[in-house]
Amino acid sequence: MARAAVRLGVREIAELAEVAPYTVSRFETEQGGLRLDTAEKLKAALERLGVKFTTDDQGRACICYEAPPKGGME
Repeated sequence: MARAAVRLGVREIAELAEVAPYTVSRFETEQGGLRLDTAEKLKAALERLGVKFTTDDQGRACICYEAPPKGGME
């Protein structure tokens, strides 16, 4: 969902997070084996693109997206 919000492919997100594209695919298909430091890299890359990770009032995980200001992502 977060990757779809920023409209980037697996390779682009992997490059931004400095992980292998296979790692992103494995995470998205819930195949496991994702280390905490790798998850943090993915989260940080998505947050730089405007994705916010939060929970709703029932404790369910949610994402919000706000496009960064033009010229803010270089």
